[in-house]
Amino acid sequence: MSLKKKFMKGEFSMWEKDIDINQVVEIRTRTNVYFGVGAIKKIDDIVKTLKTKGIDKVIVMSGRNAYKATGAWDYVEKALKDNGVGYINYDQVTPNPTTVHVNEAAKMARDFGAKAVIAIGGGSPTDAGKSVAILLEYPEKTAENIYDFEFAPEKAAPIVSINLTHGTGTETNRFAVVTNLEKNFKPAIAYDCIYPMFAIDDPQLMTKLSPKQTRYVSIDAVNHVVEAATSTVASPYSISLAKQVIELVAKYLPKAIANPDDLEARYFLAYAAMMGGVSFDNGLLHYTHALEHPLSAVKPELSHGLGLAILLPAVIKTIYKDRPHVLADILAPIAPGLRGEASEADKAAKEVQNWLQSVDVPQKLEDEGFVEADVEKLVDLVYTTPSLSGLLDIAPSGNGRDVVEAIYRNSLKPL
Repeated sequence: MSLKKKFMKGEFSMWEKDIDINQVVEIRTRTNVYFGVGAIKKIDDIVKTLKTKGIDKVIVMSGRNAYKATGAWDYVEKALKDNGVGYINYDQVTPNPTTVHVNEAAKMARDFGAKAVIAIGGGSPTDAGKSVAILLEYPEKTAENIYDFEFAPEKAAPIVSINLTHGTGTETNRFAVVTNLEKNFKPAIAYDCIYPMFAIDDPQLMTKLSPKQTRYVSIDAVNHVVEAATSTVASPYSISLAKQVIELVAKYLPKAIANPDDLEARYFLAYAAMMGGVSFDNGLLHYTHALEHPLSAVKPELSHGLGLAILLPAVIKTIYKDRPHVLADILAPIAPGLRGEASEADKAAKEVQNWLQSVDVPQKLEDEGFVEADVEKLVDLVYTTPSLSGLLDIAPSGNGRDVVEAIYRNSLKPL
């Protein structure tokens, strides 16, 4: 039986069938993650732990709606009140959070006397929250100082991440991304001091994701592991995690799209995203993220996951010759039949493009308003935005301007 037929019949892996998704388990990385349906109830234990550490005031970072609409806030507010922990809520975080958000929240937190950060949402509240946690320890600094790399923080206030999406993986790693709108810069930072102390991944909090959000965050997880498995610092660990993540996303994303309330599908997509975060915490990232950040810096309304989806086929086309065996292996669930030969680059890229179209993400750069004349500006931003050149330095096909330009041009239209 072919790989594709095996996968379609559900024979690729069967271990998930023995998992009780209602059992909340503790997964220990650098962050203690409470994982499973009902994990949000662990917030009471987390707040108790904070209180024993002398933390009696916190700032809660969130967007305007999801933290309440998902029901997460009911548990968090009760735990804070029951344990005598005061709180203030900054609820202005948007997708692609900005240095303005971080500075506003940090001032609010300092004025209130907050000693820790609780972030509720997807990657944006957690990334903004990590940044605020740094500024609580460096009150003389600003978000611009952080993201212009004017200093390297060695300490941050404790962070708790309550994750409402299955894509970013930021609840388990040391990365954060914030946009400087004045400069059109969207750099990434990575410091050990911003690993969250605790995280909660509860699939029942993710059922409110729209079909588009469900697609985009899951594609984010796929991009994380494709890059982490093919960078020049990739390891057997990042590669093996990548293989599992792509298999789970390919299997469960269609189920979550068809039935948003499918808790089993949300569970395994959340697990895939969490593993993706651990994978790129080790293998790091390269082209897709380095080239997407300028896209959503210039157009903040562009979903990060959609930007990544637009670029992924062209990135596969570029890097396949340099990592044919790894890519043939990890992409098997979405691009079956690859033999690991450099000459298959076009085939691999088109198979990935076909998979994206199959989950209703066919968009290319031209569909989002970018034109040929924008390419030069985008390439310039890749090389001038702080931190992105570091991603290019570990990319498998080199850090040349010609490579970056080709990826953008190949992403304007379908391959």
